[in-house]
Amino acid sequence: MLRFPHQVFVTAVVAVFLAACAPPEPAPAPVRAVKVIAAGAQNVWAPIQYAGVVTARSEADLGFRVAGKLLQRPVMQGQRVHAGELLAQLDATDFQLSATAAQAQLRAAITERDLQAADLARYRELRAQNFISAAELDRRIAALKAAESRVEQARAQLAAQSNQAQYTRLLADADGVVTATLAEPGQVVAAGAPVVRLARDGARDVAFAVPEQRVAQVKVGQRVTVRAWADSTTVQQARVREIAASADPATRTFAVKVEILDEPQPPLGATVTVDWPQRIDGQTHILLPSAAVWRNDAGQNAVWVFDAAAQTVHERTVELAGVQGNDWVVTHGLEDGELVVAAGVHVLHDGERVVRFAADPSDAPAASTSGSGELP
Repeated sequence: MLRFPHQVFVTAVVAVFLAACAPPEPAPAPVRAVKVIAAGAQNVWAPIQYAGVVTARSEADLGFRVAGKLLQRPVMQGQRVHAGELLAQLDATDFQLSATAAQAQLRAAITERDLQAADLARYRELRAQNFISAAELDRRIAALKAAESRVEQARAQLAAQSNQAQYTRLLADADGVVTATLAEPGQVVAAGAPVVRLARDGARDVAFAVPEQRVAQVKVGQRVTVRAWADSTTVQQARVREIAASADPATRTFAVKVEILDEPQPPLGATVTVDWPQRIDGQTHILLPSAAVWRNDAGQNAVWVFDAAAQTVHERTVELAGVQGNDWVVTHGLEDGELVVAAGVHVLHDGERVVRFAADPSDAPAASTSGSGELP
C-alpha cells in the first residue's frame, strides 16, 4: 500500500518526459492567396481557322553542275549544315583526267611559245644583217603571236577543266537545315538534277490554303495569329506576305503565306493553326486573360474555378476558339459570372484551399485588353 503512490509518481514523470521528447506537430501550410476575376460574356471576334505548315522563306533544291555517279551523300534529312559544308560527292576520276590533260596541253603550248620567241630573236638579228627579207621576219612575229594565243587558250581550257572537277563536290551555299534528300549513293545523276533540299536560315513563313470564296477577305499586310499544335496556348503574331495569283486547279484554293513576327519562331515543318479574325454579331463568348488558361496532364486547356463558399479551387477543362487582343476566347466550359483564377495557375492543385488576393477588385467581368476587339 505504501508503494502505490510512488508508482503513480514515476508513471507521471515518464509520461511528462515522453511528451517533452515528442516532435512538435508541423505547422499548417499557409493558405495561398490568388487573384480571381469573374468570367464575363461579350460579343467577340470569332476567328476562322486554317491549318498551316512552317516553311523557310528561302528554300532550294541543290544539284550538281555536271553529270556523274553519286559516290557519297554524308548529310541526312533534318541535319543542320553550315555554309561550305560538303553535301554530296560525285566520282571525279574522269574530270581529274581531263584537268591533267589540259595541264599537259598548257605546258606544250608554253614550250612552243618559248621556242617561237627564241626563233624570233634570231630572225631579228638576221634581218638586221639583211640575211632575210622583211616578209620572213613578219611571219616569225605572227608565229609567236599565234603561239601566245595557244597558251592563253590552253590556260583557259585548264581552268574550265579544273572547275568541272570542283563541280563534283556539292557544297552548302548557306547555313540551314536539310529538309529532303533526293538522290542516293550509286545513282547516276544528270547535271542540275536535285540532290538535296536546303532550307536556309532566316525568316520563316506559314503556308496554308484559303478557299476561293474567302480569298477576297485576305489582304497583303493583314494581321493574323498563329498557334503551334504542340502548344496551342502560345500565340504569335503574323502578317500576310504573299497571296497566290491563281487558284490550284485541283483543290480550287489559293496558296497564302504569312510571315511570323514574334520570336522564338516555331521549328521548320511544324503544324500550326492560323486564326483569321471574323466578326460574328450577336454571338457572345467568355474572354479570359492568357495567364488564366493552362494545359493539364491530358494536354487539355483548363482553368481554375474558384468556389467562394468553400474557398477552394477546382480544375475545369474549357474549349478555346482563338484570341481577341491578349485574351482567350472560351466557347465551352464556363458560365457567365463564374469566378476564375487569373494568375499563378501553375502552382495550384485541385481542391486546394485558397483566399482571394487582398488587393483584388470586386468581381468585374473579364474584358479584352484590345480596345477595338480586333486582332492587332
